[in-house]
Formats: sequence, C-alpha cells, structure tokens
Amino acid sequence: MKGFFQGSATALITPFNETSVNYEVLGELIEHQIQGGTDAIVFLGTTGEPSTMSFEEEHVLMDYAVKKVAGRAKVIFGCGSNNTADAVMTAKKAERYGADGLLAVTPYYNKCTQNGLVEYYKAICQAVSIPVIAYNVPGRTGVEIQPATMAKIAEIPNIAGIKDAGGNMSKTMETFRLVREKCDVYSGEDALNLPILACGGAGVISVLSNVIPADVKKLCTLVHEGKMQEAIALNDKLLPLANACFVEVNPIPVKQAMNLLGFNAGNPRAPLTKIEPQNEEKLRTAMKNYGLEMGV
Repeated sequence: MKGFFQGSATALITPFNETSVNYEVLGELIEHQIQGGTDAIVFLGTTGEPSTMSFEEEHVLMDYAVKKVAGRAKVIFGCGSNNTADAVMTAKKAERYGADGLLAVTPYYNKCTQNGLVEYYKAICQAVSIPVIAYNVPGRTGVEIQPATMAKIAEIPNIAGIKDAGGNMSKTMETFRLVREKCDVYSGEDALNLPILACGGAGVISVLSNVIPADVKKLCTLVHEGKMQEAIALNDKLLPLANACFVEVNPIPVKQAMNLLGFNAGNPRAPLTKIEPQNEEKLRTAMKNYGLEMGV
C-alpha cells in the first residue's frame, strides 16, 4: 500500500526519571513535535529505548501517547522483536490502543534468513489491519532486508513501506526500483534524508527532528515541492547537527540535546550511559552553530 504518510516522522525519545517514564516531559516533547508540524510520531522505536522497558511500561505509554496526540499527527508504535510471537502481541496491543500504524524492525540476534523475514512480516501484518512499515537497520540487528526480499514483503496488503537505515544508497536505489509502485520508502538515516527524498522517498523517520522538527519537516516539503536548491542549502545547514546527534550510539546524543534545550529528558537506561564529556562538547558546539538556544 502507498500513501500512509508523507513528510516527516520523529523517532521520539522516551524521557525517564529514576524509576519510570516521565509523562510530564513526554507530554512536553509531544507538544514540541506538534508545534513543529511533524506529520507522524514514532513511539517505542530504537530511539525510544523499548528494549529496556517492560511490556507493562510500553502499554501504558501507548495509551498515553494516543490520547495526548489526539489525532493531531499520526501515531506509530514500534513492535519489532527477535520473537515473532512477541512482535505479534505488541502489534495487536498497539492497534487496540488506537495506533495509526506500526514500525516493525527486523528480528535481531537470531539472524533469520530472507525467507524468514518474509514470514515474520506476514505474521505481523496478518495479526492487524493497520499499516506496517518494515524497518531495515542491519547495523543494529545483524539482519538486512535485501531489495528482492522487500519486493516480496511489499506484496503483503498492509505493508506501507520500508524505513531504510541501511546506509547503502546502491541497495536503496534497487529497493526503490522494485517497490516504487507497491509501497513507500522512508529515509531512516538523517545524513541521507535529502538523497532518499530526491529519489522519490515519501518522507523521513528522523532522530534529528526531536531537536528541530520544523526544519526537518521543511526539508521534506521543499523536496516534494521541487525546490531543490533551497533543499540543498537547508540540508547543508542540517548535516553538522545531524552528525553530532550520532557522535555516540543513538539515542545518547539526542537525549542530551533535548536536555540542553531545557527538556528534562533524563539519561538513557542502562546499559546505555550518559554522553561522554568530549562528545557533549561536540554536541553543544553543533547546536550553538546551528543557532539553538540552550536552556542549560
């Protein structure tokens, strides 16, 4: 299927306090995204740290998120797992809570075959009626959705597209060629947002847009309107900040960026740790050079 959403989606961080999700701050982050014009908000993606959250915490967050967004943007929940049964269970829960769609990362650690990937996405899609975006991020999972495999996955009726964070433009172009008429392609890597959009990407699922949602949305709009010179100029401005948001493993830097902007986002949950001092300095410099006002 095509046309689930177009534009910018934010892979939202999850703010934690010492014992639980900080819902007061989560509400502030959601409003920050709405005010920035974000088209969709992804909760419980990689950036949201679901691997360190209990099923109960995830379900409470789902209920809160749908109610807080209140139809002002599309709500997408992460549901992928290295256990297909868990992925299916989470997908069903998300649909019951009112999700508009799902983002399902490939199984990780188990390293299933390409045929296994097709069966995995079939199981998730057959369990729900809402759109599902496949998530290709082999650097995290050790498993890559090959273009020919995505062409098979795209035949599943409620597959809405692929979030491509593979970092290989040659494979991305082949994926485009094979699925262009079947489903959408979304950039999942901020450094490649512009070329993926320019090649026909429907949008981005961005980490950087936690920090500057309006400008990431503007990049999408400029490309879709064919204003490429303006898009290139904006992208040149965005890139140093985007790179700084990945100076350590995601979401360590972007979480600190939100702290620096005055949101009490807290620290990542173990085994992730607080950003190293030398990398925080790089992040601060990039934010200052971008023109952002830091609250701390």
